[in-house]
Amino acid sequence: MEFDLDYARKVIKAEAEAIDSVTPIVDASFAKAADMIYNCTGSCIVSGIGKAGIIGQKISATMASTGTPSHFLHPVEAVHGDLGRLRQDDIVIVLSYGGETDEVVRLINLVKQLQIKLIAITGDSDSTLSRHADVVLCMGQMDEACPLGVAPSVSTACMLAIGDALAFTVMKARNFSVEDYARFHPGGSLGAKLMTVEQSMMFRPGEKLPIAQVNDTIGQLLEKTSDVKRHGAVMVVDNDGRLAGIITDADLRRLITQQQQKAFAFKASDIMTADCKKIRADALAAEATAIFHKYRIDDLPVVDPDDRPLGLIDVQDIVTIKVVG
Repeated sequence: MEFDLDYARKVIKAEAEAIDSVTPIVDASFAKAADMIYNCTGSCIVSGIGKAGIIGQKISATMASTGTPSHFLHPVEAVHGDLGRLRQDDIVIVLSYGGETDEVVRLINLVKQLQIKLIAITGDSDSTLSRHADVVLCMGQMDEACPLGVAPSVSTACMLAIGDALAFTVMKARNFSVEDYARFHPGGSLGAKLMTVEQSMMFRPGEKLPIAQVNDTIGQLLEKTSDVKRHGAVMVVDNDGRLAGIITDADLRRLITQQQQKAFAFKASDIMTADCKKIRADALAAEATAIFHKYRIDDLPVVDPDDRPLGLIDVQDIVTIKVVG
């Protein structure tokens, strides 16, 4: 079997050109739709039937993962009990190229009865869907890319692009950060890569940290940190509580080996590594990985904006969450 690869290229080109052609849809109506989603105090409900419904599921998933509470409502299931998912403070986005599908028209009536705001993504500005929507994002008439010119392809590609544009525009307005994104994606390699230092460090807020003062003797340091949970280093702070240096287990072993009993009279400031590497709690764990690799160290103090210790991250913590790679 020989396939018409030139035709395949034409399909991709047709969809790409169609998406580019709907750029003017970003106008005052688009801004109003984005504003409705941004200020929605409920959920953004996305609905559609057939291929448009599948695109709607993806748009809803994108919104949910980028700071906009959202779920998909199937128009048929809506009239068989799922209408109970809707609340007056929700917003409904309906995707329908023609805007006249029976299931969609029925859903429109139900949404309007509940006095819920409706956003339409459609290809016909005169359709039933458009006439009853509070905001209409109209793509205009399009030629589908399939050989018969009927299977949704160009139209659904444009719907997806418009939905993404809405979701990401609202995401940007919310100042949704990579740390926020990581909270919604805790699993898999993506979640690991986006995990923050605070999420991966061995100490939790309020726990006792391995900390000593610069003028503490080694004996006092050991006494202060004897009941602290597993750690391979002690953070040394100045009189203002700011990080001044770090003392590792290896530093202590070398000192005791060389000085024996005299070692306990040394001060923390005598053996600490001053101006040591450190990292902010809101940094990505991947940044800690880079520091571990570059400087060949095993322990990294975690500090707040004023350089006060919040915790300690160990290279083994990074290995455990599989950030290394």
